[in-house]
Amino acid sequence: MQAPPLLPAETFARVCRVGRFDGMSILVVAGIFALISALAGDVVGAVIGLLVAGAGAMELHGVTLLHHFETRGMNWLWGSQIFLLASILGYCAFQLARTKLPELPPEVQTLIQQDADQLGMSVAEFLRMFNRMLYSGVAVATLFYQGGMALYYLRRRATIRRALEGEI
Repeated sequence: MQAPPLLPAETFARVCRVGRFDGMSILVVAGIFALISALAGDVVGAVIGLLVAGAGAMELHGVTLLHHFETRGMNWLWGSQIFLLASILGYCAFQLARTKLPELPPEVQTLIQQDADQLGMSVAEFLRMFNRMLYSGVAVATLFYQGGMALYYLRRRATIRRALEGEI
């Protein structure tokens, strides 16, 4: 037996709750990573962290617009997910295209050497394989999560419009 559809007011409340939580989470986590990257001298990481934090701010702005009964807030919610998706995929592409991997501390190099030896690879081959697996995984996860969030917002546009027209 299928549950009845939610009332527009309940959908509005859920979209705002999800948008606020997601936007704040992205803003805080990306801001921390941008700061850590900047302190470590990683300019690209800091810039990407700021772009991602900007996507979180866009999502929060969309929620604020909805609370002011402006339907264009949904465009901000949807757009923030597409902007975030593009930013993270761009960063993954940059990392996958990178030819020189960063230097690692000696303790880590020893562990990597042991793992590479077990797999019959050189350390450079092992690091390239790990880099490809890591950033390919991040890209796929981002595609599913941000793509799913964008669809979540797109599929609720009409219901949110009805809720705002009824002036909750």
